[in-house]
Amino acid sequence: MKTLTRTVFLLLMAAASAVSAKTIEMDVNGLVCAFCAQGIEKTLKSFDATAEVYVSLENRIVAVALKDGAELTDEELTKAITDSGYAVVAIRRSDATLQAIRDRVNREADDE
Repeated sequence: MKTLTRTVFLLLMAAASAVSAKTIEMDVNGLVCAFCAQGIEKTLKSFDATAEVYVSLENRIVAVALKDGAELTDEELTKAITDSGYAVVAIRRSDATLQAIRDRVNREADDE
């Protein structure tokens, strides 16, 4: 019984951390120019939950930092991006800051 209780507790903790992620990072196909990046940034900043947006054209990454206590669903993000003419390939949620994501993307670019 203790094992079951512990497993349920760990699953709930994992689910809670996924729900309260600070940053949402997406792989997006179709980004080819600065105009694309500006359009995506403007679209995502229109959400009340959005604190900041980062777009890397070279790596086809779009990251959204959320305001404290705010949330955006995968469906909301996917709809906004596909309605803008792009394709969402993957969505990841984390507690990483946008600066940490920028730094990682820059390191990966330097390694290539």
